[in-house]
Amino acid sequence: RILPLFPEHVCYVEPFAGSAADRKPPGQPSSSSPTSPRHGNEPFSGYNPVAWDARIPRGNYRVGRRSIIASRSTRSSSAIAVKNATNRILIVAPSWVGDAVLSQPLLARIKAKQPDAQIDVLAPAWVLPMYRRMPEVADTLENPFNHGELALSRRAALGRDLRTRGYAAAYVLPNSLKSALVPFFARIPRRVGFVGELRYGLLTDARRLDKDSLPLMVERFAWLAENDAASPLPRPVESPALAVGGDEAAAVFSRLCASRPQRLACFCPGAEYGPAKRWPVEYFAGLAESLADEGYQVWLLGSRKDAAIGAQITDAGGAGVRNVCGETSLDDAIVLLSAADLVVTNDSGLMHVAAALRRPTVAIYGSSSPQFTPPLSATARVVKLDLPCSPCFRRVCPLGHFNCMMQLPPQRILQEVHHLTRAHD
Repeated sequence: RILPLFPEHVCYVEPFAGSAADRKPPGQPSSSSPTSPRHGNEPFSGYNPVAWDARIPRGNYRVGRRSIIASRSTRSSSAIAVKNATNRILIVAPSWVGDAVLSQPLLARIKAKQPDAQIDVLAPAWVLPMYRRMPEVADTLENPFNHGELALSRRAALGRDLRTRGYAAAYVLPNSLKSALVPFFARIPRRVGFVGELRYGLLTDARRLDKDSLPLMVERFAWLAENDAASPLPRPVESPALAVGGDEAAAVFSRLCASRPQRLACFCPGAEYGPAKRWPVEYFAGLAESLADEGYQVWLLGSRKDAAIGAQITDAGGAGVRNVCGETSLDDAIVLLSAADLVVTNDSGLMHVAAALRRPTVAIYGSSSPQFTPPLSATARVVKLDLPCSPCFRRVCPLGHFNCMMQLPPQRILQEVHHLTRAHD
């Protein structure tokens, strides 16, 4: 069998009400462009799963020519019988935390169409905590391949082992050719995704993306649940949602040797893409001082890469600030955000988590645009300046002045906090 490989001031400050139908980008560049940021959907570590600590739950799957799921030489009768199942679905998930959150409405739509469907998710280790918070997901499998790694023989081995699960359909959310290989090798009869990197042959339902009719990432994912490319997207698209148990926060606070503050504000000061997406450290510190005067305790959340930024904010922000960047797993961060009375965040993956948890959130945009991946929640407010040079989608300000962020002082964000909290109360 031959594998067909192919070459690869404030413009607006308003709540986003949760419907994905209302926003349309004015001809913004593709998110896959090498000069385009990931609009808040970055992995916390540049595809390095150890940026969050080792407590991120891991899959139990070995990698190699031998079986990763179950040895073919020792298949049980139950494993063989499952090949006849028609309700098992595999999701090949994105590698970015924000994209993972935005894929949840797709899963909900699949489940609504097929209530008996068992949805499994194949994803990198660092985004698996997202999917374990989605009630539609039956099982999660760790995708063991590094970013950019072809590893053709290992992908083939994983695909062969997945055959025992008897998947009837696969939804391939990343656009890379490599991401479509495992479902192909698994011989999953129906393989749905966008054409992406010329994936004809690898996908049985390869759809061309109309960016004008599907301006939002959440819409693009949700459309894949429709039966074919001729079917329009039913709108509005539901806002993403994550589930956190009522007693989980107490356990996380206990592990961090703390009790839940009476008023908790969580700041997410990081943005993996680059400094052009980060509100200045001194501004975060100034806002923290103001909120401390109002009775808040401020906790800083992020990965180990954000620890230095967090330390600077803590040093300048006073005694009311605690930096836990790099001290928590991503799953811990999700739980802490669920307990927050307020979240202030850059355009980052944690922004989407806070929105999916319906926490009052102020999202600050600089070089990127909320027209593609806004925080989808009625409890979120977007703050962005309407400057001629913004959005530029650059990692570092090409003009050197960084006005898109420097002209948003702490007092401006504090005003939005007050508007938001009054509305939420």
